[in-house]
Amino acid sequence: MPKWKWPVVGVLLALVTLAYPLIVYLSLGRLEPRWLALLLLGLALMRLVVSRTAVTWGFAAGALLLATFSWAGNAWMPLKLYPVVVNAVLLALFAASLAYPPSAIERFARLREPELPPEAVAYTRRVTQVWCLFFIFNGAVAFATALWASDAVWTLYNGLLSYCLIGVLMAGEWLVRRRVRARIALANTARD
Repeated sequence: MPKWKWPVVGVLLALVTLAYPLIVYLSLGRLEPRWLALLLLGLALMRLVVSRTAVTWGFAAGALLLATFSWAGNAWMPLKLYPVVVNAVLLALFAASLAYPPSAIERFARLREPELPPEAVAYTRRVTQVWCLFFIFNGAVAFATALWASDAVWTLYNGLLSYCLIGVLMAGEWLVRRRVRARIALANTARD
């Protein structure tokens, strides 16, 4: 595949992944779950083609397991548990980075600023911990909506509200980061 097509595949993969809860909801009563399991399997395989990172393998393994259960039992529940798997994989990645530094957020920060002061490293560690708590909360709510909520509530939370919460967390962190940067700069100026 030509190199220019890889970004296109990545964008399509991201769009289908974001729309996944809506696709499941719109398929209810129209398709058998086993056919939608093929979509989940296709997502897993496309992820592996586009990227072969540990995160990709985690997403792909979870999707493959859920797709297999859905196909074999012709059941919706495994398909509705995919957001839980996404949160679990991200939690595992972020938590592992706390145990084996640098933290996930520090790695992202060093892409823009390779030389981080110790205060910034401590801050990125704290932000990684906050994201771990978010993934626990978000995964728990996704699990609860899959088990006990209506299909409409499951779709609303996993297809809209969880993305809104991610946006709120990112915006809040951006605001806090600006204050932390200003405080670090002020402290460095006072020391000089």
